Amino acid sequence: MTTRSDHRPQSLRDWPPLPVDEWADTRDTLQLWTQIVGKVRLAHSPLENHWWNVPLYVTARGLTTSLMWTADRRGFQIDFDFVEHQVHIDAERDRRSMALEPRSVASFYAELVANLEALGIDPRVWTMPVEIPGAIPFDEDDVHTSYSREHVERFWRLLVSSSQVLHEFRAGFVGKASPVHLFWGGLDLATTRFSGRRAPAHTAGAPHCGPHVMLEAYSHEVSSAGYWPGAPGEGAFYSYAYPEPDGFGRAAVRPAAARYDGGLGEFVLPYEAVGAAPNPRRDLLEFLNSTYQAAADLGGWDRGALERVLPTWTRDGVAAAGPLSGDAA
Repeated sequence: MTTRSDHRPQSLRDWPPLPVDEWADTRDTLQLWTQIVGKVRLAHSPLENHWWNVPLYVTARGLTTSLMWTADRRGFQIDFDFVEHQVHIDAERDRRSMALEPRSVASFYAELVANLEALGIDPRVWTMPVEIPGAIPFDEDDVHTSYSREHVERFWRLLVSSSQVLHEFRAGFVGKASPVHLFWGGLDLATTRFSGRRAPAHTAGAPHCGPHVMLEAYSHEVSSAGYWPGAPGEGAFYSYAYPEPDGFGRAAVRPAAARYDGGLGEFVLPYEAVGAAPNPRRDLLEFLNSTYQAAADLGGWDRGALERVLPTWTRDGVAAAGPLSGDAA
């Protein structure tokens, strides 16, 4: 296993090394599989603001769509299990499973469709991947076939650790904020805060995405942050604002390894810098808080109305604080 430092106190299990050049082929195949499953969620859930009805969520074993509904109002969901390396399709009392292993995108798509049909679920989705230049339709893609269990497990552990910190960051914001979710368009884990004001029309596009996609996603002012596995090295944590306020790219942010990338239009913090830090959680929280503060202050957000200091009992833990009333627990 590749290691960054023999002196890093945080365990490799929590922040495992994930060099992009070691798993890029697996990453690209996995992203296409998540897009297939994500498009099933899109087809079987009502539109929520900013496309919050389409992402996947990190679980104790992998990723999930969460609950969806068939045309006859039966509940179902699809889970990626990165412990047993299976995809499970649960439709109330019925389950179909399929292996996560080296196989083509076309093969994965065909088996998922067959399983959905066997469960009485409409499998129809638009088969063109989104946000990927030169994409191949799912049912024609025999190019992407890689699957490394080891690297997928590292990615999942990274998501679990990052998700915990993103949830902690989200907790201090009482304004409108997204869940912590994984957008399969870019395979990035993200959470987004909103100022409450409408934003100018977002006219930049993405491959195979109509203009309505970005218009819905960025209808209101945002400060968004997360992790993206596509950056050089081992991927990167990122933070950006839309619309970007004047001076944002020159703002002083923390920790020292963070920098503004003018090509991306966002601050980035290399994942390997977090994993090698004596306290990865602290460094990542510093990055999330300092970049958000730059966006909010320069953008004129009403921070007093949008933020709060968490009560002491939430910071110390409910179990330590005891019952919240005079009654026994």
